[in-house]
Amino acid sequence: MRYKLPYNIVMVTATIAAEQKHYQLIRRILIWILLLNWLVASAKLVYGLLSRCASMTADGLHSFSDGASNIICLIGIHFAAQPVDKDHPYGHKKYETFFSLGIALLLFLAAINLIREGIVRLFKPVHPDITASGFIIMVVTLFINLLVMRYEFKRGKDLQSDILVSDSMHTRADIFTSISVILTLISIRLGFSVVDPIVTLIIALFIASAGFGIVKESSRVLCDTAPIIDVNRIADIVMATKGVVACHKIRTRGRPDDIHVDLHVQVNPDMHMTKAHKISYEIEEAIRQGIPEVTDVVVHMEPKEKASGLLQDEPKRNTGA
Repeated sequence: MRYKLPYNIVMVTATIAAEQKHYQLIRRILIWILLLNWLVASAKLVYGLLSRCASMTADGLHSFSDGASNIICLIGIHFAAQPVDKDHPYGHKKYETFFSLGIALLLFLAAINLIREGIVRLFKPVHPDITASGFIIMVVTLFINLLVMRYEFKRGKDLQSDILVSDSMHTRADIFTSISVILTLISIRLGFSVVDPIVTLIIALFIASAGFGIVKESSRVLCDTAPIIDVNRIADIVMATKGVVACHKIRTRGRPDDIHVDLHVQVNPDMHMTKAHKISYEIEEAIRQGIPEVTDVVVHMEPKEKASGLLQDEPKRNTGA
């Protein structure tokens, strides 16, 4: 007779395999985006140096920071992909959220640099010497960045990856910078050089805003803000389990793709412990099946207090504390 592995061991093994496949996909996306970012940066930098165009050279150097952002992401994914261990019984997934703060830091640095550059240009206008071919390079690299940003953002949302979403915001900052350079070229040709520093300052504010957005979303996860606000969704699943009389103190925490749930469930006080234990397993499995983002469920079983010597017949829930 063939030996059959226990159900919980099979589930854990399948979960680990799915997580590894998930992070391998994210890693592959980041590597391709890293290569594209360096290609774009090289084109701008080489032309900027050959034409002695300071603004394009600066834009090329800023584009290389996208590569630094990708490297930070790859390091974060390496840590996040590590399995559960003794020191991290809840896994390492929050490392992905933590490293996304590094992307926010790069955005803040880029915004500060642009603000400083914009202020300097207000008093000392820059007149870049660039040809039509340079303008074409700027437009082509801008188009590539737009495609990269939209693809990375969409995949980040699909895979619920903080790293990919945050990195797409950094790519968007590079797009804003490129737009600033293009507008500079056009405005100078039209004789309105003052447009350049004004646009630069406005773009810097957009970049800083993106950084604050990343910090805000990351802090929600790191500070254990409830990922499921409507706990009645969980209560409905629990109350549908046979033998449950009431449930309360439902709490959730974690990342949107790694939700941890704990709750209190009340059953008949005369119920045998073995039966109550079986119900707790049924609740855990029902919640995981009903809400796939949930990875861990802790059920606290309690006897339902009797009222006037009789157990209340009407099933009740109390989702508060």
